[in-house]
Amino acid sequence: MADLTRRQLVQAGLAATVAMTAAKTAVAGAAPDPDTSGKAFTYSHDAKPLPFNPKALTGISEKLIVSHWENNYTGSVRALNVVRGKLREALATNDPPYLYTDYKREHLVRTGSVVLHELYFGNLGGDGKTPADLRTKLATAFGSYDAWETEFRRIGAGLGGGSGWVVLGMNEHLGVLENYWLADHTSNPAFTKPILVMDMYEHAYQMDYGAATAKYIDAFMTNINWETVAARLEGRKA
Repeated sequence: MADLTRRQLVQAGLAATVAMTAAKTAVAGAAPDPDTSGKAFTYSHDAKPLPFNPKALTGISEKLIVSHWENNYTGSVRALNVVRGKLREALATNDPPYLYTDYKREHLVRTGSVVLHELYFGNLGGDGKTPADLRTKLATAFGSYDAWETEFRRIGAGLGGGSGWVVLGMNEHLGVLENYWLADHTSNPAFTKPILVMDMYEHAYQMDYGAATAKYIDAFMTNINWETVAARLEGRKA
């Protein structure tokens, strides 16, 4: 009976090895995903629609949101696609490297604008009520939920009348969840995943609030989609 058991175990092991080898071979021989191969020079971005009804926000007008989306965001999408085309053309020439890096700088600026705007619009459209479990996570990271909110608001107030972003981010290298001040589209902290993004460029609030930055920040907090924020923090697709 013991010999039979050993034979069965050996056969099972062989079968498993064959199955694993076949699976590896299938993966190795699979064609690359056309959506991810060769994108460095060929990618063209499509503007994402607003993920909420622009009429439904509290304290932020439909006119402002639509203008922000149509002019600032989609304008950056178009510019990003143009500069990508210019990069492809420039790479094929013998122009001096400093001319190429001018395009790369613009590429960096436009990429940051597109990504941050999509994250910004993506975390709007909610009721602003932070779920208890997320409040606990923020309280753990910052000492209290109020400490997180106070700092987040203060950074925004400091950017009022100028430009920049406030980002609650998870620094995956340091293992720290903290708030960041971003001067522009290019100053993202290294190895940090944005969790909550607030646009502090004047175009995000001037139409509704003029120079009253604090009122815009109040309105932003009222419209946060905390389900999206939680999904980002947990690594789920938002």
